Amino acid sequence: MYWEEWEWSRYCWMFHMYASLGIKLAVNLNAGRILFFPTYIKSDDIMEEDSPDRACAERLAVNYQENLSVTAFLKFIVNRSCGRTTIIKLPNYCTEEALEYVANECPGLKVLHVGAFNMSIEDILPKFISKWKSLEMVRMGKLHMEEVLPQIGLHCNNFIWLSAPYTYIGKDEASAIVTSLPKLKYLDLHNASFEKETLVMILKGCKKLVHLDIRNCWGFHGVDAEILELASHIPTFIYEGSIILPFYDKINERTMFMV
Repeated sequence: MYWEEWEWSRYCWMFHMYASLGIKLAVNLNAGRILFFPTYIKSDDIMEEDSPDRACAERLAVNYQENLSVTAFLKFIVNRSCGRTTIIKLPNYCTEEALEYVANECPGLKVLHVGAFNMSIEDILPKFISKWKSLEMVRMGKLHMEEVLPQIGLHCNNFIWLSAPYTYIGKDEASAIVTSLPKLKYLDLHNASFEKETLVMILKGCKKLVHLDIRNCWGFHGVDAEILELASHIPTFIYEGSIILPFYDKINERTMFMV
């Protein structure tokens, strides 16, 4: 299983903060088996001045000049992995060409990190899920759920783990989770935004859960007796810090676009 590798790689992907190392660390990270791309490849796409992606993006711009593109950079790194990649975090503004290349060159992919606000692949990601039959774990946002999860349920028999933190989970998203992933074991929704009815739907539908994380969620007055009873079969249920905030209806719309 890949829990230790995943936790470790959450820190390793920060390779891009060390711009002086260029892309070598990404290529050498566990012999290309773990590829965590920075969220932004091109400096023009970065809005925040203090973004940790900026130093790497500016270095890449100097090295590649006008030839720099998200697609070219991704294909170059994936090609160097020689088909060994099992864990990948995709950059924003990933094109269909780039995603198709990942699908074809990484057939043994087990962990896919899409990101919460990667809108460029919202419409194209579902068509490639069938390539990753060994997929076990995905981190994504609301934008991808209703189309992607049915494909995962259809093609990925080993799938057990879904993470969707910092996003809004409505009834449509909860329905997609319950309907498409009845064998789900690990569900991470920390810092997400949803109402009690949505959580109840998930608890009633996902009977195989062994780990549920809803720490610091917005939208309901914490865990009550009903929720504790529905979650009594889950060995690890983490729920501290859940609150309801004023003007929650407006917050629902805003949190749909949290990265």
